[in-house]
Amino acid sequence: MQALIAGIDSGRVPLLLAAGIASGLAGSIAGLASLFSYPALLAAGLPPVAANVTNTVALFSNTVGSAVGSREELRGQRARLVRLAVTAALGGAIGAALLLGTPSSTFELVVPWLVALGSVLILIREPLRRLTARLSTDPASSVPGLPVACAVLLVGLYGGYFGAAAGVLMLAVLSLSATEPLPVTNAGKNIATGAANVTAAVAYAFLAPVDWSAALTLGVGCFVGAWMGPAVVRRLPEAPLRIAIALAGFGLAWTLWRDATAS
Repeated sequence: MQALIAGIDSGRVPLLLAAGIASGLAGSIAGLASLFSYPALLAAGLPPVAANVTNTVALFSNTVGSAVGSREELRGQRARLVRLAVTAALGGAIGAALLLGTPSSTFELVVPWLVALGSVLILIREPLRRLTARLSTDPASSVPGLPVACAVLLVGLYGGYFGAAAGVLMLAVLSLSATEPLPVTNAGKNIATGAANVTAAVAYAFLAPVDWSAALTLGVGCFVGAWMGPAVVRRLPEAPLRIAIALAGFGLAWTLWRDATAS
């Protein structure tokens, strides 16, 4: 264990582990993993750029943990998940390339509005989904048509570039694509955002200043939290959970807007 956490103040290891568990839960349930993980990395002494890329690498554990915990919801969805993952991964690769070539501050003033929009879409999912069903010849398909596929691609790009609350946006997109229980949509969201995250993480592993000891410490906690998350979603009533996710998204949007306008 000492080899994994070398370079991180041992007094901050509990902080990163606890933040990882919270991130795994928040990410697998609501798509808000970075709400806990990114500030924890900054508190552990990492500079902003290193914290951003280290966070992306660590959150790979969210995908693994949520996939293990969501086996029930993912059963029989292989074709759908492959399409979602490939589309999101392509977007994530483009987003990572953009991040490595442009400053992330480019999106700072736009991101809060995107997160707020995603939260609104989650709140008004049912009427929008009925409208989508009328416009689509196959409303139960995994990615019903080019508009949703493009939206998944763009959310994947955003996830690879900036990442904060990408899960909220992906959940909003997928909620409109099929008539299914929220736990099933949430499981698909975790796989799609994970695919975008993995492509970006691979690029950062070779081309960016990843702090591996911090990433591994945080990642252990992320796996545990993400593994627990699907069981929580499975047991909570759907409507209150959607409202809670949307309200958390609004809170994050306000925080991001405040930080962007203050800088």
